[in-house]
Formats: sequence, C-alpha cells, structure tokens
Amino acid sequence: MDGSTPKNHDIVVDELIEGRRDEVKKESVGWIGTGVMGNAMCAHVLEAGYDVHVYNRTRLKTAELCDNGACWCDSPQEVARKSDIVFSIVGFPEDVENIILGEAGILAHAREGTVIVDMTTSQPTLARKIYAQAKAGGINALDAPVSGGDIGARQGTLAIMVGGDKQSYDRVLPLFMLMGENIAYMGEAGKGQHTKMSNQILIASTMIGVVESLLYACKAGLDLDQVIDVIGKGAASSWSINNLGRRIVQGNFDPGFFIKHFIKDMGIALEEAKHMKLALPGLSMVHQFYLAASALGYDDLGTQGLYKVFQHMNDISA
Repeated sequence: MDGSTPKNHDIVVDELIEGRRDEVKKESVGWIGTGVMGNAMCAHVLEAGYDVHVYNRTRLKTAELCDNGACWCDSPQEVARKSDIVFSIVGFPEDVENIILGEAGILAHAREGTVIVDMTTSQPTLARKIYAQAKAGGINALDAPVSGGDIGARQGTLAIMVGGDKQSYDRVLPLFMLMGENIAYMGEAGKGQHTKMSNQILIASTMIGVVESLLYACKAGLDLDQVIDVIGKGAASSWSINNLGRRIVQGNFDPGFFIKHFIKDMGIALEEAKHMKLALPGLSMVHQFYLAASALGYDDLGTQGLYKVFQHMNDISA
C-alpha cells in the first residue's frame, strides 16, 4: 500500500484488511484520554470487538465506554501492563510526556513489543524523543494526530497522519481504519505531527476568513444560512464554513476542538517554524486573535468562538 488508505476500497483490499483485523483482535487495546475526541474514537474500537482497557483523569468520562464493555484501569501504567497496543489522546505536550515518559507512565511499564500510539496533537520533537526512548526498550511508538473534530470522531471519518516505523503502522492500520477514512503514513517519527502542524496552519487562516465572511454578511443584512448554502458550494468552500459556519449561525460555540488547544497547536507550529528559520506572519497574526479570545474568557469554546472576538472588535451583538 502507498500509505494513503481510503475506507471504502475494493473487495480484495477489504478482505486483506479484514484478515489483519482478525489477527489484531487477538491483542489487547489500551486507551488513555476519553475527552471530546477520544471517547468516540475509543467507542469505534470497542464496538469492533476488541478488548479495551481505558484510563482517564476523570473516571466519569469513561462511564459509557465501561458500560459497553471496556475495562477501567486506575492508571496509565495499569493500561500499559494489560495492553499490546496503547492509544493516547490527551490535551497538551506536558500531558503526553507525563503519561508516556513519566515514572508511572506507559513506557516504564509496557511489555517488549508493545506499540504506543499517541494521537494527541503535540510537538514533533517530543514525538521523536518518545520514539527513541521506546525503541531503546524494544517498544514501538507512532505519532498519529488526527483532524476532523468531534464530527469526524463520531462518524469514524477522521484524517490520521502517522509517523514512525512502517511495520508498526501496518500493524495498527486495521485499528486506524475504525476511526478514520483518510489515513496516511507520512514517514519517520515526528512526521505525523509535522503534517498536523501544516493542517492547523491552514485551519487557522481559514477560520479568519470564515468569521470575517459571516460578519460581513451579517452587517449587510443577509440570511447567513443562505449565504453558506451558496458560498459553501463554490470556490470558497471549506469544511470550516460548512460545519463551523453553521454552528456560528446557530449560536453554538460548544467545542468540537477547544480554543485553548488550538492556541497550543499554533504555538507549537510557530516554535517549529522558528527552529526551521521559517517566517509565518499569517499564522502569527491569527495566533494573536486567538490569544485575544483566551483573554476574553473563551478558552473552553470551540474554535468557532473566534467569531465572538470579531463581534467584540466591531461592537456587533449576537
């Protein structure tokens, strides 16, 4: 395979994947992090018949998974001891470092041959550090951040960008296919995270366009749903206008992806760009607008909450 694997492909490939999926089902899956994204992603794995061991800092957030057959673990180390493939999707790089590299973390307690798959959007440098330390102990590590938000997580249509050893990627691919339909092997450790940074840079600039477009339409007295119906099918079409734009019109600022996490992602991208001596003035500007959102108390809104910042700037009521 070329590493880019659509979910609905021909019968021959389906049969191949199904056979590999049956092989993987003999293994136990661990899952750490059951927030907005992780809960739905883990549910797809559980529904497919895998034995799943889960941990989350807030146990209540695992209740539905456990009701459906997942086994609760009291710590990341317990998940590691009971699992052959361990997934994590948490908030910040420091969380990743703690649950994977900490004394009570996955790496210190995983068996040789285990595959650790971090799906958090995190630092490429940290992904390479995890890979190197894992490899030294006979453990495999993949960085596999995702894109598609809460909708993609629920529908199993995420984009998954993977860095690490190809052999480990092939081993985990049947599980990835339960969560996403646009799955790509991007190369060595850290390349998955670099790909996600490219994704976030594009989304950051696109969100500025979405909120300014809708504010302009609002000020001009247009029906915003009708505007999206038109421009969402033309050259200006994007996932953001067709999905997050609708939420803005509905006054729904619930997080599919938190503003505070997006600020984190943009900060990572800017830091990596600095190391590469790369100027990204557009991203720097968008980062400032999202910092303004944080200053206004919008950290826990979805990224579409940027609309509120521009309303505030223009003295436009909801």
